[in-house]
Amino acid sequence: MRGMTLVEIMLTIGLIAMVSVLIYGTFETLGRGRRAEQRRAERTREGRQALDRIAREMQSAYISMHQPANVALVTRNTGFVSAMSGDFARVDFTSFAHRRLLRDAKESDQAEISYFTSTDERPRPTGQASGAKLDLVRREQTPIDTDFKKGGVVQVLAEDVKEFHVKFFEPSTLQWLDRWDSTQQNMQLGRIPSEVRVTLVLKAQPPAPEIRLTTKFMPALQMPLGFGMTQ
Repeated sequence: MRGMTLVEIMLTIGLIAMVSVLIYGTFETLGRGRRAEQRRAERTREGRQALDRIAREMQSAYISMHQPANVALVTRNTGFVSAMSGDFARVDFTSFAHRRLLRDAKESDQAEISYFTSTDERPRPTGQASGAKLDLVRREQTPIDTDFKKGGVVQVLAEDVKEFHVKFFEPSTLQWLDRWDSTQQNMQLGRIPSEVRVTLVLKAQPPAPEIRLTTKFMPALQMPLGFGMTQ
């Protein structure tokens, strides 16, 4: 029985190396696919949670006409205001959406809430596209004061946002509007939108693709609260 020649050994080693490379490539492809799916699921969950919170809190938006006759005694104002700047909306409103986190806390469920985009100054992770990074943030202040569009605590809801659109249905014209202002006589004075549509687009973060999410809902209190009024 003769032994293997040097050429045969080299050919065998070459074949084993080729098979090993093919197996490694297959596992690497599977790994990339798994990582991409995990990242896509994380981004989708992040966006859905943001939209769920926006819908829940905006459904509880309200406007109150309970104000003292003497303007000097006014300590709080309510309203619903939204405007677009490019592809990004900002919404400020008062809502029955405050959550009391401490037992027996002497807090109301009324709060000022805002949703808008804010620039994230932190450097991007390696591999992500360069440029400004915008996050969707939420502002809350309680108790309500005379300016329901300022103050409070800001927290990030969704990172690296490409678009944030909020549209409002106007029953009198049967149109979807980009702007709403319950504080102006020439706008929608004293009214909450009858229907709201929110679209959130999250930028692609390789290996995760771009994600577009939309929700639509109807606020519960569309007319202002007043003494002796019923819904």
